Amino acid sequence: MATDCTSPEVDSKWKQSFRRRLLAWYAKHERDLPWRKSQDPYRVWVSEVMLQQTQVETVKPYFQRFLKAFPTVKNLAAAEESQVLRLWEGLGYYRRARGLHAAAKQIVAEHGGQFPQDVVTMQSLPGIGRYTAGAIASIAFNQREPILEANTIRLLARLLAYPDDPTKSAGQRLLWATAEEILPSTNVSRFNQALMELGSLVCTPTQPKCEECPVSRHCGAYQNGLQDELPRAAAKLKFTDVHEAAVVVRKNGQVIVRQCGTGERWAGLWDFPRFAIESEGPLFVEEELIKKVCQQTGVTAKPGALLTTMKHGVTRYRITLDCYSAQFVSGRLKRHTRWIRPAELADLPLSTTGRKLANRIEKSVSKN
Repeated sequence: MATDCTSPEVDSKWKQSFRRRLLAWYAKHERDLPWRKSQDPYRVWVSEVMLQQTQVETVKPYFQRFLKAFPTVKNLAAAEESQVLRLWEGLGYYRRARGLHAAAKQIVAEHGGQFPQDVVTMQSLPGIGRYTAGAIASIAFNQREPILEANTIRLLARLLAYPDDPTKSAGQRLLWATAEEILPSTNVSRFNQALMELGSLVCTPTQPKCEECPVSRHCGAYQNGLQDELPRAAAKLKFTDVHEAAVVVRKNGQVIVRQCGTGERWAGLWDFPRFAIESEGPLFVEEELIKKVCQQTGVTAKPGALLTTMKHGVTRYRITLDCYSAQFVSGRLKRHTRWIRPAELADLPLSTTGRKLANRIEKSVSKN
């Protein structure tokens, strides 16, 4: 990649022109999104947490259902964790939901249910880091606080024609400083939203729409013909292939589910007995299934047919999940494990693959 490019000089004239053009563009192209109906800090907070590592179109229905169930921070604080996780089901990164719930309780306990306006206090809440605090402070309270997330990292890196990885320490320091430097003294709420909107709609990861960009004349990458090369990509994630099994243990029309514990992949969610499989060959796999089901649940079960195989990804893992049926033989269930009728699975928060398997079980029951 060429690096002998010229970065723009971010002086007062540059900043004034950039702000004017960006806000004029935003006035015409602002999307009608459900979390923009008001500047309520609770709504802003929930939307920003949901939007972390998740597409806008995916978040829309989740946000609306979540706010309908928990319209205020006090409602969220009073909810059971299982209710929160059930409404979050499918969004992934469940620590975000648990952080929201824990922070809501802290806001009620320490701030009388009023969302704090100070960014330092915000960052003392579970799950709220520098970006989320800046987003809430600027969007909800119009405070002069910078933001830096995926869209604005890409946008600012191109504006500055930054030649290195912008996610590393040096790049982060420069971009945070730039994000603060370009803030206007007023109308910060719309300015920061406009930055994110431009990154999302125009300054896209691939094939950026530079001819439509209102600030292309201010962009070092565009002026140097490097918009397709910048920002410099981080090292590609190496995936690890994993083979797992999920077992549907049945007895008298019920199945076993267990609540995932702290430190497990889906802590707080319910799931069927699930574990990594190391054996090869039907006989050895059966022996491993019997052993590991007993270790997780406390019961002995006789494995039966392979129900289905699912393939999915979780962070850096590519998982092949074989789902088996099994029949209860003997034993008593361990703590955090219970029998449940298939119809009751709809009320429990499950992983995406757990929900698919639950739906399969419910359909088979309804047919019979």
